[in-house]
Amino acid sequence: MSEKILYQRRLAGLQDYQPVWQAMQAYTDQRDADSPDELWFLEHQAVFTQGQAGKAEHILMPGDIPVVQVDRGGQVTYHGPGQLVGYVLIDLRRLGIGVRDLVTAIEQSIVDALAELSIAAHPRADAPGVYVQSGAKIAQLGLRVRRGCSFHGLSLNVDMDLSVFQRINPCGHVGMEVTDILRQAPQQNRDMARLMDSLSRQLATRLGYSSSPVLDDDQLPEL
Repeated sequence: MSEKILYQRRLAGLQDYQPVWQAMQAYTDQRDADSPDELWFLEHQAVFTQGQAGKAEHILMPGDIPVVQVDRGGQVTYHGPGQLVGYVLIDLRRLGIGVRDLVTAIEQSIVDALAELSIAAHPRADAPGVYVQSGAKIAQLGLRVRRGCSFHGLSLNVDMDLSVFQRINPCGHVGMEVTDILRQAPQQNRDMARLMDSLSRQLATRLGYSSSPVLDDDQLPEL
């Protein structure tokens, strides 16, 4: 049996949303039975993304931040500087898991990574994502599966301008409080690379990969 590897692609700089989204779609559409599974880590330029079933009334005051209609599940969310985004490009059929298994693995990996920073957190059965003890949301989750393969993924609030979430009903929840690692554990190291190390390790272990090496290429794949 061949070794199962989850490769990490750590994109440099602040990434515009549209090119990354299009690259995810292309990677998913063009991959075959031998294409590697990858985890793309990055930070985005400020953007609101609206899921397939998203309702316009949840976008309150977008102002100068663009709104992009996308093909993931869920409602509206925000991506921007100080937030770690992880896009999960996995062949679920090859791995032998379902969408619910992947969601659970992602949520629990975030919970475990936060525990390493002494932040107690948990998922909610009624609302995907990860929440701290006060009920505030610290991580968002939204996926799409096409041809048996996943794309889109997670976003973890690290050190952000949280006021932008007041311009929307986060993930379709009116008045939902949003927090980040800075507010929950100001004394902890918030280095993005360390968070990538932790999340990739947790996710690879939960999904049965033998390793999660970092690719030398810090750019989008050429397709």
